[in-house]
Amino acid sequence: MLTYILLIIVIALIFDFANGFNDAANSVATIVATRVLSPRLAVLWAAFFNFIAAFGFETHVARTIGKDLVKAGVIDPNLILATLLAAIIWTVFCTQKGLPISVSHSLIGAMAGAAIVKGGVGALIWSKIGVVAMFIVFSPLFGVILAWILMVAMLWLCRRSHPKKVDARFRYLQLVSAAVYSLSHGLNDAQKTMGIITALLVSQPSIAHWATHTGDPQSDKIAWWIILSCHGAIAAGTYLGGWKVVHTLGQRVTKLQPIGGFCAETGGGVTIIALSALGIPVSTTHTITGAIFGVGVTKRMSAVRWSVGGEIMTAWLLTLPAAALMAALTYFIISIIAG
Repeated sequence: MLTYILLIIVIALIFDFANGFNDAANSVATIVATRVLSPRLAVLWAAFFNFIAAFGFETHVARTIGKDLVKAGVIDPNLILATLLAAIIWTVFCTQKGLPISVSHSLIGAMAGAAIVKGGVGALIWSKIGVVAMFIVFSPLFGVILAWILMVAMLWLCRRSHPKKVDARFRYLQLVSAAVYSLSHGLNDAQKTMGIITALLVSQPSIAHWATHTGDPQSDKIAWWIILSCHGAIAAGTYLGGWKVVHTLGQRVTKLQPIGGFCAETGGGVTIIALSALGIPVSTTHTITGAIFGVGVTKRMSAVRWSVGGEIMTAWLLTLPAAALMAALTYFIISIIAG
């Protein structure tokens, strides 16, 4: 059984890596599109801040994923394995298609699908599932609104400045905003894998003490080996990047200048950090995409390629049910094999 648990942990870190690979676009698309940094330097910058998010923050999102979505007695290694495999398959498929889907919601949808197969609809904690589902809509809206407000404010403050001077200033400021966004990405998304690994360990009484600093399975203080390995995996995935998705967000949605990149990254990053503090596992993809749209509409409605938005929305809407169905089928197959 121990070998099986360790194998699942490795798969969880592969999922975390895939998360960073897909969401590299979210962290660096604007800074690449505005030519502030080259693609390789941009992903290195993003990966660094993904990793340092391991330090100085509470793990509220990890608790939500590990303890607040599925009832404790339902979670077992087979369920966690089915969840991870389904989420990985959907993430890799959408990355290859260049679609910036929500890796977060693929994970949550997969966990829900596997849990329902094992324990029925009563296996889920519906109140918390409802909050997460609500923020599928709210997180991109918050991104749109905050980025739009920032863009309008920045345009007003810079209204008497020469465009070349504005570009030069915001090129430097965008390094800060990209760092803020990358920090928020690591803060929210790495914690999702932490929650999965913690739930896996706690489901096995003989090794539950591995999950926390104190050795008490009920503690919210996740062990440092889990925290560092998850942040390391997502940072590595970010560094290698998913360039098809970078192209979709950075170039196909709307044409960005440094001032727009700054507002999109700042609006998205602040939104994610605030919701992370509340323990809400939001989609970093939804949030930054909404923020980019918010920047685009300050120019004119036609400045945004709404057809691309339609493609992205389709991927979003498919993610929860597709991941849930994949996980349900995967759990059923694993259960048969396991006997």
